[in-house]
Amino acid sequence: QVQLVESGGGLVQAGGSLRLSCAASGGTFSTLHMGWFRQAPGKEREFVAHISGSGLRTYVGDSKLGRFTISRDNAKNTVHLQVNSLKPEDTAVYYCSATVDRAWSNSYYSTARVYDYWGQGTQVTVSS
Repeated sequence: QVQLVESGGGLVQAGGSLRLSCAASGGTFSTLHMGWFRQAPGKEREFVAHISGSGLRTYVGDSKLGRFTISRDNAKNTVHLQVNSLKPEDTAVYYCSATVDRAWSNSYYSTARVYDYWGQGTQVTVSS
């Protein structure tokens, strides 16, 4: 079984930045397509970004493009989400997810249901 543990969340002022991390264990990390999703209270889980097993293919949701960056370090079994220019509407629990990479479409990997493994989430709170 793959286990995922997120870290790096916190309370920041609007315009600030955070780097979220997700440490993976229990699988062959380079074969896993990784995703980040977020969920605010009373709202559905929302796609943020995903990255292929090799790290060569990335995709960021339209509303986060230019502010959010996903990356991975396969030598350390870790995926990161750099979040810049944060806005109060970015406040949410951010979740790391994983599934075996099958080189399918960006839209496919933007759907929460395709991921098999999930972390516990890390809280990001942005004050105005």
